[in-house]
Amino acid sequence: MKTIYILLTRSKTYISRLIQLATSDGYTHVSIAFDEMLSQFYSFGRKQPHFPLPAGLIQESLTNCFFDYHKDTPCALYELKVSKVVYQQAKQEVQRMVTEKQQYRYSIIGLICCKFAIPYQREKYYFCSQFVAEILEKSQALELPKPAELIRPADYMELVTGDCLFTGKVGELAASVSTL
Repeated sequence: MKTIYILLTRSKTYISRLIQLATSDGYTHVSIAFDEMLSQFYSFGRKQPHFPLPAGLIQESLTNCFFDYHKDTPCALYELKVSKVVYQQAKQEVQRMVTEKQQYRYSIIGLICCKFAIPYQREKYYFCSQFVAEILEKSQALELPKPAELIRPADYMELVTGDCLFTGKVGELAASVSTL
């Protein structure tokens, strides 16, 4: 068995606060990782730590970029145990997208439609939870109860059947990674 990691967060940025206000969800962002040291997370979000736009496919780290500026961000880390084949499929799909990342855009319209449970899908446009859901669905790591474009970050607390490995602040998680 292999492990895919799902990180849920809720920063204090204006966008995150707006999403939290609109949804009342405890978490407003989700990222996916494939290594137990959590050295690299993948998601859709802001490309610059201090500016919400431009946004798109991003690679995040707990110790630099956005999370380094927001160490007090609440987070929850979940593990999803999958077969080696499923793990490789998910990882390869993310890597394929990373090599073509200039083609991908952030789906602001999709994010708004998700709030109102209106499926809206546009090729190569994603928001964070839609991206992670599609990776997990395509690789057959998870069977989704609704379309990927309607999955919100908070939904992962119920979707992921594995253990919650950590809840706390991003800075605390970064400090404790070696003990997971």
